Amino acid sequence: MNQAITNSDDSMTELDRLSELTSDVLRRCKAKGASEVDLGFGVDVGLNVSVRLGKVESIEHNRDRGLSLTVFFGKRKGSASTADLNPDSIEKTIEHACAIARHTEADPCNGLADADLLAHDFPDLDLWHPWQIDIEAATNLALRCEAAGREHDPRISNSEGATVQIGSSLGVGATSHGFFSRERDTRHMVSVALLAEDEAGMQRDYWYETVRCADDFPDVAVIGRKAAERTVARLAARKLSTRQCPVLFSAPVARSLVGSFISAVSGGVLYRKASFLVDHIGKPVFPSFVNIIERPRLARGLASANFDSEGVATRDSDLVRDGHLSRYVLGSYSARKLGLTSTGNAGGVHNVLVSHGELDFAGMLKRMGTGLLVTELMGQGVSLLTGDYSRGASGFWVENGEIVHAVDEVTIAGNLRDMFANIVDIGSDVDRRSHLLTGSILLERMTIAGS
Repeated sequence: MNQAITNSDDSMTELDRLSELTSDVLRRCKAKGASEVDLGFGVDVGLNVSVRLGKVESIEHNRDRGLSLTVFFGKRKGSASTADLNPDSIEKTIEHACAIARHTEADPCNGLADADLLAHDFPDLDLWHPWQIDIEAATNLALRCEAAGREHDPRISNSEGATVQIGSSLGVGATSHGFFSRERDTRHMVSVALLAEDEAGMQRDYWYETVRCADDFPDVAVIGRKAAERTVARLAARKLSTRQCPVLFSAPVARSLVGSFISAVSGGVLYRKASFLVDHIGKPVFPSFVNIIERPRLARGLASANFDSEGVATRDSDLVRDGHLSRYVLGSYSARKLGLTSTGNAGGVHNVLVSHGELDFAGMLKRMGTGLLVTELMGQGVSLLTGDYSRGASGFWVENGEIVHAVDEVTIAGNLRDMFANIVDIGSDVDRRSHLLTGSILLERMTIAGS
């Protein structure tokens, strides 16, 4: 990507202004009787350029500002927010949050994060890379991405368009416990979706890349051709008869399995006793070769942060060690409900890395031998309470380690408890476009419901 990147901008001036507002709101909340205060100001700026069939379809600039405020009167909590940062709106937001807190029921688990857990060091995580690109240049990138896909194969018959997105965020947060932060980050994306057609019908697929710094993009033509290859590969898809067989989740969809695991060990479902992994700390969940670690401070990580949404300091920490569950995923409230301590995960996890073996994607196909390669999932048929799993899927039928034909209109079913325990291998083909970093995951067996 040859567009100029520079850190010359007015972000520091804007952070100074937000810092002054933050100190003022803290003071005003305390003056109204709040015993504890947690607030954050944010500014998001972006440009989205979309093209379709060689023509510009939309150009959108956005600049969103907001204040999110939570106050506590003892153990009573009130929250309010506004997207209008003029003085009257800020004052009304303060009044509304305080009024809510005065009239809600006390909860002994309410309150700010423990002061001794708050972040006080803020190393540079290399997240700030403004993309200084004008509309014409962004449009040309989108056009070139789409053209590369459309020209790649004569069976590409249509396009849903290509998009270039440029984004930056500024934030200032503070609590009455003395936590104060100033942060800025950028995120950019290039994506394209294409349609292909043959005598058997039409298929659609897409590809995208998302990065902190535009220098890390591949050439946009590579993104277009990847989308075309994926789309054409889906032509002449067939149904399967109902069967049981090995299933290989390609890396982009394998992270949904990791996401289901994280959801099942998160505080909200645990204190409600709504997870099949309640009371599982120290118990085996995966095979012994599986390790899962959270790395919150990776340079340019897509979910890197020095602190969580409550200001609790983040740190490297095992989620799974040798297949055994090491800890839960907790913010302050859920931790207190469980009689535990916050793990620095208010607002979610940060850069979860799943250990993997030596096999690349081709090697994983060979390891499976004969079975179903899943490249897309549909529906939300996952029960965290029971672990029951049933989702629509499409992908490819594999025999003797080679792809034979595309597959669609099937359902894959199992139970997460068994699926996790029966992982055969994890590939080295890690998909780095997410904060959940995993390679393809091979399961010993699942039920395929087909024709």
